Amino acid sequence: MYGKAFAPEYRGALGALSVNSSLEEVLDKAVAQRQEAERAGSALDAAHAGLAVAEASRRLGRIEEAERAWKASYRSARRAGDQGAMAWAVWSGGTLARQRGDLALARRWLAIAAELAKHGGDVVARGYSLAGLAETGRIQGDYQAVGELHEKLLAEARRRGEARHTVWALEGIAQMHRNTGSYDTALEMFEEAAAIAEKADDARGHAWALRGIADVLSLRGETGRALELLARAERTCREMRLVSALAYNHKMRGNVLFRAGRYEEARETYAGALEEFRAMGEPRGTALAGLGLVKARARLGRDTAETAADLDELDRTLGGLGLLHAREMVAKARAELGVSA
Repeated sequence: MYGKAFAPEYRGALGALSVNSSLEEVLDKAVAQRQEAERAGSALDAAHAGLAVAEASRRLGRIEEAERAWKASYRSARRAGDQGAMAWAVWSGGTLARQRGDLALARRWLAIAAELAKHGGDVVARGYSLAGLAETGRIQGDYQAVGELHEKLLAEARRRGEARHTVWALEGIAQMHRNTGSYDTALEMFEEAAAIAEKADDARGHAWALRGIADVLSLRGETGRALELLARAERTCREMRLVSALAYNHKMRGNVLFRAGRYEEARETYAGALEEFRAMGEPRGTALAGLGLVKARARLGRDTAETAADLDELDRTLGGLGLLHAREMVAKARAELGVSA
């Protein structure tokens, strides 16, 4: 039903790159291809190569390089008069904005990308842009607004047999079910995503699905199994140099250890994840790892007033980012720890 996963963001001369190519390899080849395209005066080839530079840099946590690369890709695509290539560049910019915590800007860029893709007749770019809008809304916790779009994109991906996009949609919907307490449904969808990703050789999607499965198993008290799955996912993240995914994996390991009452281990793990997120300038991950760290320290006997002050600061930070579900997590932490605002 599903073909082998492919990476449509690797375009033109870079189209032969695998979805599982290491990001360092992608970056090296993309930089070389961009230089060659610029020497040859091929604006479209430069746009394609610049997109790959932007995406590899973003996933490696090299934010400033990614910012420069997607804008340069857009300028090259505009010179070439190719709206599809313009759409892909703006999609990359919107994805980067979401990673940096600027969700309003992410929605703006992704909406523009969807329109450019529509006018340029690039169905895949439009699908990725709409998926980006759906994911941005999901991260904010606005499930009612984006749930239907997730389901629509899942149906389209299934119909076209696009394994990578099917996996993404399944994981997004599963996350919403998990966050609203429908653990059985969430587990089924994460497991389906993992199976599809594994058969389609989508290592990145498989790693994210394993993280989701581990989360739900941990909520059921299956700590050992959850940690085993996270260890498997971590190996993939390290092999592909998925810096952001690795940090989120570590943050989830902290969650699993915290739920098991292993507070000192959780504290150390959250602290490590916090530094990883700070190093890549990812405010959402920084705040979530920080919340875990505050909770672990509180369980280890930290002063209540200091804990309350930290939770207040996190609440303001998450509110500024527009993360509704994460703010609910702060409220639950207050109740769990017996700390007033």
